[in-house]
Formats: sequence, C-alpha cells, structure tokens
Amino acid sequence: MALRTIGNLQTELLVRLSLSTTASSSAGVTDTILNDWTREAHNWAVAYHKWPATEGRISTTYTTSSEEWSFEGYKADSFRFVQVGGKRLQKINFEDYQIFRENRSESEDRVYSDFGRTVFINPNIDASGTLTAWGQYAPIVDPTDKSAETVFSGFDEEANDAIVEEMLRFAKERQQKLVEAEAHHNKAKEILENVWGKSQDEQAVYQTKDRNIFARFDVLRGTGIEEDNLSRDQW
Repeated sequence: MALRTIGNLQTELLVRLSLSTTASSSAGVTDTILNDWTREAHNWAVAYHKWPATEGRISTTYTTSSEEWSFEGYKADSFRFVQVGGKRLQKINFEDYQIFRENRSESEDRVYSDFGRTVFINPNIDASGTLTAWGQYAPIVDPTDKSAETVFSGFDEEANDAIVEEMLRFAKERQQKLVEAEAHHNKAKEILENVWGKSQDEQAVYQTKDRNIFARFDVLRGTGIEEDNLSRDQW
C-alpha cells in the first residue's frame, strides 16, 4: 500500500496490528486513539530533523519602528536567512546581538538574530520595503482528514513508514509490550536517519562549503569573525 495520506497510514497501522480496518474500535483502538497516535507520531517525525520539506519563507512589510518580529508557525531558532528590501542581513548569535545593540546603538550594520520564534533586526539598517525571512515551519496535520497528505508525501514517502512505526510503538506500549515498542521506535529512527542521509547527500551537491553564513560578530570591532565558525547545530 502506498503511504501518502493519513488514511493510508492509519489503515496500514491496523493491518500490521492484525485488526479490522473497518471495526478497529472492537479491539480497543478507537478513532480518537488512532487520531492521537497519528498526530503524535507525525509531530515527532517532523521535529526529528530540519527537513528540506519544512523549509519555508514568510514576508511582511518592514518598518524601523519595530525591532522584534514574531512569526507563528515557525520553529524556534530556525531563521537562516533574512532580507529587507532585497538587502541581505548578517545573522549573529543572540548574545552578540544584545551586546551589539548595547554598545553600538547607533550603528546601521545590517545584522539580525533570532530567539525562539522572534527575529530581532537592527532598527537602524539602511533598508526598507519587504522583510523576507527563510526558516523551518512546523507542519500541522489533521488526523481526521483521511485524504490529507503528510509533509513527507511530496518529499520522501519512506519517512511516512517511520510515522507508522512510531504509531506501532504507541500501540505496543498500550499493550504493555515494551520490548516490541522499543524495537518499533528504533526502526522509525533508522528510517528517518536513512531519509536524512539521502537528503544531505543531495544538498551537498550545491551547498557552498567555503563560506560561513552565520559568523560570530565581534561586538568590539563591529566585524564578523570568519574563522570562528558556529556549530552545525546552532540553528
């Protein structure tokens, strides 16, 4: 069975549990339980890595009257690239940004940072127009919509199998079969790691490796520190 829709995933779960796909409640797996498992497993899989399928862009009108910009629906600390009026801003870590604003409050340097879901932009920058931010959004699934597809359906359907495995984990935990539950959880992680590995291989073809986009910022000299690379998990 192709695993594309929510209905496909739930039916596959019931088949693997050897339950009827039309009368699952007779075995104690109600629609409410099934939907809860679907939602939790989907959210877990989506959060497992910063998937290319969850990369998004949001735009709004920029005004210098505000320094803080909140974008609901996006993951915390995930804003990788920001432009204002077509001009690129340099990302610095949040602590350096606060020191920069304290020590160089009149500076027009095009810098920004993020903390949680809030983007902080130096209000003195010489730019105006449209603010565009690129980051990772958090897809939401409605498990009652059986025709809805997951974010992986148009990206790599193999990841949907990991969602089913994680749902199996919940089912086995409910049956107090903890060893089997752990085995399904490990299988789900293995599937997602394989999908992630393929994604990284594909991105490596076009990623620039000789340039550090998110350099630390020297708050005393007002310059980027090229040799001081951030860790790959910083954002």
